[in-house]
Parts: sequence; structure tokens; C-alpha cells
Amino acid sequence: MGVTDHSYRQAQSVTTKNRRTEWGVVVSRAIGILVLVAGIFFAARLCVASPHGDNPIPNIFQPHSTPAASIYRLSVFVLAITGLIFLVVFCLLVYAIVKFRNRVAQDKREPAQVYGSTQIELAWTVIPILIVVVLFLATARVIHGIQDAPKPTTSVEVTAIGHQFWWEFRYPALGIVTANELHIPVSDPAHPTPTFLKLLSADTDHSFWVPQLVGKTDLIPNRVNETWMDPHQTGVFLGQCAQYCGTQHAKMLLRVSVDDPEEFNAWVRAQKQPANQGEKEIGGRRVFETTACINCHAVAGTNASGRFGPDLTHLMSRRTLASGAAQNTPENLRLWIQNPDAVKPGSLMPAMKLSDADLSALVRYLETLR
Repeated sequence: MGVTDHSYRQAQSVTTKNRRTEWGVVVSRAIGILVLVAGIFFAARLCVASPHGDNPIPNIFQPHSTPAASIYRLSVFVLAITGLIFLVVFCLLVYAIVKFRNRVAQDKREPAQVYGSTQIELAWTVIPILIVVVLFLATARVIHGIQDAPKPTTSVEVTAIGHQFWWEFRYPALGIVTANELHIPVSDPAHPTPTFLKLLSADTDHSFWVPQLVGKTDLIPNRVNETWMDPHQTGVFLGQCAQYCGTQHAKMLLRVSVDDPEEFNAWVRAQKQPANQGEKEIGGRRVFETTACINCHAVAGTNASGRFGPDLTHLMSRRTLASGAAQNTPENLRLWIQNPDAVKPGSLMPAMKLSDADLSALVRYLETLR
């Protein structure tokens, strides 16, 4: 009898320990899942967050034009459906972990097997098909609305050309050529002034993307793509190349300055002015015109007419250098000419190897190009 009681107590002790182990495993798995969910929500919060100021982080959840708003609504719709799918799968997973966890008393019992269930097979076939069809139709509707939008007579037309690793912007109707910083007018809903862009590539694949204004559109060699945007408020919006195009793809940035009508017209008038032809920095101009600078760059009113690099006619009217890699200051400009790899490693801008005197004269001349 004593032996039997002892064996019973041992069995009870083992069972208790096993139960504790089982619940420990369940709790640890549940904690792991909760940590994963918390991490997902934290990452989503970081994506939504955006510091205020002159140089905010681009945020697709704060659209400021019709195309971006359409993409935002589609994104919310897709996130709602996928979030619901995640919630259902998560609940089923937790249920399965708790309900069918390993029990010592049932180690040798085989779970109930299901064979040839028509209901289950229909469910996991029909429901995913319906979800895909709904997402396809919603996406096709947005793509059609953006790609086939009518072009009003008041629109501004810009040709955007992607280069390794910078942007060229041409305004055919205005006779303006600039680089990396796109100026467009704000669009009043009562009097819409959208900007239509013709997208070209000079070398390899690029992708034009300004998250708060317009979605991604590829620039492909020997092909013309188009997109448009109608900003609803003024300000500076950041974008970049969204297609890997080489070493400095990550620093192929662009700035879109949305101006009110008066500011935009003033910018147009300033850009139409010829380059400064003053005699004060004639030495620097001579350095510019007698070196390899003119093979790549253009300055209106001089013999420089290169197309491989940005137009420098109004260089100092831009706020950045090297497609947003550095602020446009005399110190950065000097470094950019002297050693481009110090600013943008892997860029196609060659080091000019000028003497200190010639370099200083050239920088002073370029500072007059406003």
C-alpha cells in the first residue's frame, strides 16, 4: 500500500510538472507573438511619424495631391483587408496552440484526421480568389484614374530626364532647363493647374517618386512614360529615384518646390535671365571655358553647351548640390569640384585637378550664377 501511494504521488508530481511545462511553453509562445505584433505596430508608427520643418521625411500617409490621395486611399483599403486576414490567422494560430498543445496523457493519441472536406477546400480556394479579384479591381481603378486623367489647357508641362545620378528638368513651353530641384505651381481646385511630366532616361532604368505628391513611375531608355500631380498646398516635398540605377542610386534625390502663382512666375522670370556676364570674375569664367567643364555642363551665354551634366546657368539659385547630396554652399561647391567622391562616392563627376588659384577663381565665378 505504501509503495502504491508513493507511486501515485510521483505520478501526480510528474503530471503537475508537465502541466507547468506545457503552460510555460504556451505562455512563452504567446509572449513571442505579442512582441512580434508590438514590433509591427511600432514600425508602422515610425512610418506614419514625420518631423516638421523645411526638410520633412516623405510620408505616403500625408498626401498633398490627387494622385497621392488616390494611392493613399488604396493603401488604407489594402491594409484593412490584409490586417483582417492577419487577425483571423493570428486568432486561429493562438487557438491551435492552446487547444492542441502537447499533453502527456495524450502522447500516443492521434489527432482527428479530416479527409476530402468539400467545405474546407471551397473555403481556401474561393475566399482567396475573391480577395485577389477585389484588390485587382481596386488597383486597376486607381491606375486608370491616374494614367488616363485629362490634361487641361492650364497645365504646366515638364520633361524629366533621369541621369546617373541626377535629374534634369526641362520646361519646353517656358524655355527653362534646370536640375534636381523642380518648381511647379500650386493647383487651386477652382482653377486647377496640374503639372504633367514626360519621363525619359538618358542611360539606365530610373523611377520618379515623390511620395506625398505622386506614386512611382519608371523612366526606361527608349520609352516615354508620363505622370502628373496637382499639389494642393505650397512647400518643399522630397522625392528620389526608386529604382536601383547604380552606385549612387540612394543619393539620387530631388526636391519639388510648390510655389504660389506669384512666386512661380517670379521664379520663371529669374530662370529666363541670361547668366551673369560681369567682368568681376572673368578669370574664373576663363578657367571654366578652357577646362573640361564645358564638355559636360552648359551655361547660357557662354561656349559651354554640354549635356552630360546639369545646366549651371542659375546654379546658385538651387539649395543643394550633387542631386541633394550636400547643401549648396561655397565650401561644398569647392569640395565637389576638387574631390567629388568626398561628397558622393561613385558619382560620374570627375575630379578637375585644378591649382588652388584656379579652383578659387572658378568657385567665385560659379557663385555669380544666380
